[in-house]
Amino acid sequence: MTARRSHTGIGRREFLTRSGLLLGGTALAPTLLAACGGGGDGGGGDGRSVSISNWTSYIDPALNRAFTRRTGIKVTYTEDINDNNEYFAKIRPNLSRNQSIGRDGIVLTDWMASRLINELRWVQPLVEAEIPNKKNLRAALRSPGFDRERTYSLPWQSGVTGIAYNIDVTGTEIRTIDEFLAVEGTKTVLTEMRDTIGLIMASMGIDTDEPTFEKAAPAFDKLERAVRDGRISGFNGNEYVNDLGAGNLAAAFAWSGDVAQITRDNPKVRFAVPESGGMLWSDNFLIPKTSNRAGLASRWINFFYDPANAARLTAEVQFISPVEGVPEQLRKLGGDAAKLVDNPLVVPTEEFLAQNHIFGPLSGKEEERFDERFSQILGTG
Repeated sequence: MTARRSHTGIGRREFLTRSGLLLGGTALAPTLLAACGGGGDGGGGDGRSVSISNWTSYIDPALNRAFTRRTGIKVTYTEDINDNNEYFAKIRPNLSRNQSIGRDGIVLTDWMASRLINELRWVQPLVEAEIPNKKNLRAALRSPGFDRERTYSLPWQSGVTGIAYNIDVTGTEIRTIDEFLAVEGTKTVLTEMRDTIGLIMASMGIDTDEPTFEKAAPAFDKLERAVRDGRISGFNGNEYVNDLGAGNLAAAFAWSGDVAQITRDNPKVRFAVPESGGMLWSDNFLIPKTSNRAGLASRWINFFYDPANAARLTAEVQFISPVEGVPEQLRKLGGDAAKLVDNPLVVPTEEFLAQNHIFGPLSGKEEERFDERFSQILGTG
């Protein structure tokens, strides 16, 4: 693996000092992926369509329909991203051969976005002329180390990784990682290494802003013991959503907005930021290098940078919006949407952010060591 650039995301201090605005794998066959591609970037007919891959429960479907009504551009929207590494394994065979993956836009987390932009060069620039709403990007997210000018990426949403639990199953609240490990019942942690190891590191008082393998070793050891002793039942990606709501899981490491959506139908499911802090992250919209509809894909992400549309998206998914002016638009929507302005998981205060952590950049060699140890514990190494 080639060396990574020195920064792969926004450091917590940068996030904090620039965020005053916050208040106001199995690879798919190449032929299967390529079958979804084709078409031109302009003109009518099939060329006036875009195909987007995203994570589960990460959009208000009505917004895609609104985009089509406004622009005439049809959207094929697929919720087929469950885990960064798993999705990377799907797209690698095609993109490594410069073949279509049948997608004009994909959404991946900071560190994976950095890999595609800087190491592999598998993405192409956004079409600036089609994204006038880029001016609404929050200052705290405008210049990450992996894409200083936001030439290749725009944030989709940000969020917090913490603990979700079903109070009917656990019979008790969970406030710490040790309480999570001690509670009875089926429990899972995330296949996203930075989330799982980051939460455990933070709970042990280990710095995550500048991680090293030596620093992280006690956290890996703790995770390995918990798996061996049966205190952690397994690992999963986004699929924990259904299991929590159905009561099949007592608790899980989880992402904030996912749990907020579950609780609408099942208030017994709760989300806790551990007393030691959660993990902050962002997911980013990217255009694969093999897409020939970069202009249309850029128009799609531009639609979601209109503050009114961004607020509607926020009201549905309840993650942290990257768009300026969303709190004001949430108030205009009224009702439950307006109440989200006072929820720090959606509109975080500086105090809330200061209690949480960023998993800092890893060099290529360090990432190999982290991934190898994590894979061994998962049973995939």
